[in-house]
Amino acid sequence: MKTIKLTMAQAIIRYLANQYIEIDGERVRLCAGGFGIFGHGNVTCLGEALYQHREELPLYRGQNEQSMAMAAIAYAKQKLRQRFMFATSSAGPGTTNLLTAAGIAHTNRLPLLLLCGDTFVTRLPDPVLQQVEHFNNPAISVNDAFKPVSRYWDRITHPAQIIQSLPAAINTLLDPADCGPAFLGLPQDVQGWAYEYPEAFFTEKTHRIRRLTADEREIADAVEILKNAKRPLIIAGGGVQYSRAETELMGFAEKHNMPVVETIAGRANLLFEHPLNCGPIGVTGSNSANTLAGKADVVFAVGTRLQDFTTGSWTVFAADAKIVSLNAARHDASKHLSVPVVGDARQGLTQLGAALGAHRSSDQWSGFARKERTAWDAYVDDNIKPTDKAGNNRPASYAQVIGKVNELCDPEDRVVAAAGGLPAEVTANWRTKSLGSVDVEFGFSCMGYEIAGGWGARIAQSEQQKDQDTIVFTGDGSYLMLNSDIYSSVLTGMKLIIMICDNGGFAVINKLQNNTGNKSFNNLIADSNIAVEPFAVDFEAHAKSMGADGETVHSIAELGEAFKRAKAASKTYVICIQVDAFDGWTKEGHAWWEVGTPSVSQDPTVRKAHKDWESERERQRKGV
Repeated sequence: MKTIKLTMAQAIIRYLANQYIEIDGERVRLCAGGFGIFGHGNVTCLGEALYQHREELPLYRGQNEQSMAMAAIAYAKQKLRQRFMFATSSAGPGTTNLLTAAGIAHTNRLPLLLLCGDTFVTRLPDPVLQQVEHFNNPAISVNDAFKPVSRYWDRITHPAQIIQSLPAAINTLLDPADCGPAFLGLPQDVQGWAYEYPEAFFTEKTHRIRRLTADEREIADAVEILKNAKRPLIIAGGGVQYSRAETELMGFAEKHNMPVVETIAGRANLLFEHPLNCGPIGVTGSNSANTLAGKADVVFAVGTRLQDFTTGSWTVFAADAKIVSLNAARHDASKHLSVPVVGDARQGLTQLGAALGAHRSSDQWSGFARKERTAWDAYVDDNIKPTDKAGNNRPASYAQVIGKVNELCDPEDRVVAAAGGLPAEVTANWRTKSLGSVDVEFGFSCMGYEIAGGWGARIAQSEQQKDQDTIVFTGDGSYLMLNSDIYSSVLTGMKLIIMICDNGGFAVINKLQNNTGNKSFNNLIADSNIAVEPFAVDFEAHAKSMGADGETVHSIAELGEAFKRAKAASKTYVICIQVDAFDGWTKEGHAWWEVGTPSVSQDPTVRKAHKDWESERERQRKGV
């Protein structure tokens, strides 16, 4: 057997460089490169290996470890989990900065490879710089904190271990059912240790995403339920896009005359104009979708993990409604006593469609769905207008900003939002112009994802060589948490259009605080321990200091003109507008959401809010 002598770090990078995937008949590298911030834990050995393969695996230098991993996540999402990028950090705080991003990837079932420095296996120099010592367990390092947020975790204590561990990590990243972050802890001494690796280990390999065919008995069980349904409803989740099953979803819905509603992750599964697209469902959904969910006798969930924002904490469905769940992951397909169909979304829809034959749900039901959708469209039409019905100007709102950008954007533009109030507002008010064009990170609901995610999405878009923009919606709170990838986007020539909606703090949590009877406290800047006036940050100047172009506007009309300038610009462009923090919210379309409220309080307003909130609980499904 022929061997080649390499360090462990060199072997990891050479292996990654020789992994390929077939996408639509084209063979491309599976790993598109990575993001890295070097420190003593990864610069000398892993850095040397990455330099030798900098052409095959381009490395982007991030400004913060958390945000660079978020960029890798957004890249993978844009690529529909068919390609991934890695993130590498030093030992200590550089690594712990990645924990939040790992949580995003784990929650959203997205591939992310983490290559992180670790303490010395020999322990001879202990304690070393940035080492967290555990007095009773010297084997623990900060890298053990990644175990709860990793689908695959390993610490490489001998160079030979990667022969087993690297393929296992790659398989996890590509598995439709088990997809999520893979973490490899790389001790600093072991990174530089050499080993005679089999040359065959580095043979080029072409991967293909597995498509699971559902069990015929599960198909038969689901078909019996769907055929007997009087009012079936399809809930389309993000798994539809990862399976590239949008065409099959549309064909299935049309053939069997079934209304479709979308989850937050499943936004842009259908175009806005499709007559069976009945809007987003759940806590931040639409009146149309939630009304249909409450009347449906069978709910057909496709590619969704049925998160609480989708189910209204399990209150949006009729108590006796049956749930059929098609999902590649057994865990997700079996929730709340669903009738499971474990399999790929595209394959499963094709199998179910064939088994259903010419069966169609009633025109009365689909007609009712269209009527509800029309009413919701009329509400959104009014909601996004800057003037009221009497022609008077309203205070600027998220919905108005979204409506104007939606009106002026190109069909292929990608929208990125996360956490705060914007996910709800984008989900409710955005009208899809092209499939798969919306990324609202609301699985982990992570503030700070917006700009970093936009950068990663833009890198993915640049590979497609299309004339399209990445549009980022962010609030002032998220912006102040993590904005340094404006600089990254400028440095790498990856233009973003960033809409900053400044409402003077964490306004959506202030709204929840007020809705539960509490006084405004520590959310809006004005209600915090401050010594200056709110709205003191000049976001335009701040963005310009990082090399971006930008402007501040004072009306929706001005915003429209600024957006046109942003579209014509050659580099990242930031537009800032102040929006109303109190009355500018989308008020319709919401479902109940379970939050903890004080059962005892000296404040009568809090007591009343608790009673009102709890009164909705009787509609909650108890696992059946």
